[in-house]
Amino acid sequence: MYSRNCSSFLNRFRQKVCHVVQCNASTSIKSSYDALVIGAGHNGLVAAAYLQKAGLDVCVVERRHVIGGAAVTEEIIPGFKFSRASYLLSLFRPQIMTDLELKKYGLKVYLRNPSSYTPLIEPGGLNGKATSLTLGMDEQINQQQIAQFSTKDAKKFVLYEEMLSRFVSCIEPLLDRPPINLPGPSTASWSERRDDLVTSYSFLSMLKKNRKDIPDLYELLMAPAQKVLDKWFESEPLKATLATDSVIGAMLSPYSPGSGYVLLHHVMGELEGVKGAWGYVEGGMGGVSNAIANCAKDHGTTILTDKTVKEIIIDNNQVKGVGLQDGTEIKSKMVLSNATAKVTYLDLVPQECLPTDLRSAVKQIDYKSPVTKINVAVDRIPNFTANPNTTADSVMPHHRSTIHINCEDSLLIHKAFIDAQNGQYSKLPVIEMVIPSSLDPTIAPPGSHVVLLFTQYTPYSLADGRQWDAQTKDEYADLVFDCIERYAPGFTNSVIGRDILTPPDLENILGLTGGNIFHGAMSLDQLYFARPLSDISNYRSPVSGLYLCGSGSHPGGGVMGAPGRLAAEKVLADFKKLRK
Repeated sequence: MYSRNCSSFLNRFRQKVCHVVQCNASTSIKSSYDALVIGAGHNGLVAAAYLQKAGLDVCVVERRHVIGGAAVTEEIIPGFKFSRASYLLSLFRPQIMTDLELKKYGLKVYLRNPSSYTPLIEPGGLNGKATSLTLGMDEQINQQQIAQFSTKDAKKFVLYEEMLSRFVSCIEPLLDRPPINLPGPSTASWSERRDDLVTSYSFLSMLKKNRKDIPDLYELLMAPAQKVLDKWFESEPLKATLATDSVIGAMLSPYSPGSGYVLLHHVMGELEGVKGAWGYVEGGMGGVSNAIANCAKDHGTTILTDKTVKEIIIDNNQVKGVGLQDGTEIKSKMVLSNATAKVTYLDLVPQECLPTDLRSAVKQIDYKSPVTKINVAVDRIPNFTANPNTTADSVMPHHRSTIHINCEDSLLIHKAFIDAQNGQYSKLPVIEMVIPSSLDPTIAPPGSHVVLLFTQYTPYSLADGRQWDAQTKDEYADLVFDCIERYAPGFTNSVIGRDILTPPDLENILGLTGGNIFHGAMSLDQLYFARPLSDISNYRSPVSGLYLCGSGSHPGGGVMGAPGRLAAEKVLADFKKLRK
């Protein structure tokens, strides 16, 4: 295996990288700041940039040797740059892109078209000859592709997308505003009460404008995604392909109630002004975080790596700063945590500083994760039997899309989910494969490629006392490769090396509690004014000066930046009060 043959070289490589970063991390630390951000994930960096631009003196401390959190690029295998966790961009809020001038600070994105490719093991369709389903931005091509399986579905698909677009127009404005303040007017300032009224009025006005859609919107939010898809379509390759958006990153089946919202969440994006578009960030997803960090630093933010926060210092229910693992104390009037609610309130805040009922509620937050991410370096582009490469090294259009494997039928997804409910990793895992090097030439040597595999379902804890040790991880990765081999023979032999991140790895390495990429399940009981809990849904905490700014807050997960910006707004409002 790669991990055995190249371990000594990799160790020397990592030591070299860590040495360089350690020199970078030696930036002098001041004794106090106006605001301190725990965690240099993209949301924490967004918050820092907004605060620094507004005139606050801000410091960001990151426990790892590299910034980015889950939106990170790492050269795990020499010469190959991996988007180690998150791997696509679309949900990032356009307002933040503009406010922070991210293109000026180095962000470059490659739009994808087509967007989705589902190869079939055996030819099928109406004439028995269809080998795959490819979807993209071209309406006519989409209809031709779908018509291979159902002429009815080809006609209805346009109407389905128009319906989703109307739903997004209703819900999307909520992503850029803080949730309505549930505790009531007595605890909110006049400006916040006014904002609540504006939000309510805007949402109700949008619903009124689309009143005929309200029953269907309600159904999509509440029902299993499969119920909705079955009402619209009859062909399984189409339904299963669309169903993947309802379960990606979630311990749900398309047959689970609430999976419809997850589907809607993943179509709310926009890139380069194109609604619903997804793309690859040049240099990997760390390019997003680096651009935000460049903006923040350009305005004066201090960003420190290799600095682990041991505790949040609190005196008389007021934040005073943080204590680092090395014994350093940094004073700060405001502390923003980009960590999960669990890490923030149960690991970093002293137990006696929070109400017992709040600590109990935080323990009940759902962090279940189905995801194992496998990052692979290969020496040639995969060759799919369904659509063979024209030449050995040719990049075909479908290589640029999200490739869905074991997704010809929705029941395959459901059966994979059932395996995980029984404490087993899926026998036929749902695999989303992307090959960002198909568009981005900066992340792999010429002729070689970076292949990123987002796989489900793998429970955090395995049955029968099995552990996610090296042997189990290799067994699972081999199973995934065997599945790919059925669609793209020769894939396994093309592998140069691989990096396997199970749910415990995602937690231990990236700080994602439970391995959950969204900082908590995106279920209806953990959304909007209930994210992460109703008592702490407005970014503030019971401790004065302590805030959550990560994906565990509204509007939730994905590389959006919105939680960071909205948390920064709360901090700025409170900071103005301190100055009066």
